[in-house]
Amino acid sequence: MSNLSKRSTVYFEPNIHQALKMRAASSHLSVSEIIDEAVRLLMREDQEDLAAVSKRAAEPEISYEDLLNDLKSHGKI
Repeated sequence: MSNLSKRSTVYFEPNIHQALKMRAASSHLSVSEIIDEAVRLLMREDQEDLAAVSKRAAEPEISYEDLLNDLKSHGKI
């Protein structure tokens, strides 16, 4: 762990905690390292999602009703 690490308390359901400890033992990593990597992956996914939304921000909006009508007119529903 980096000397820049911050400490936090996280609560897990017992079965999830047991699985996490087993994963840590089998991968020769600490529980903290596994959680840190999982959070980093989640934030990367969020960043990708935000970028995708930004790319589509200029697209015209369509109402749900119009979408359904379009799908029906094209034989999709």
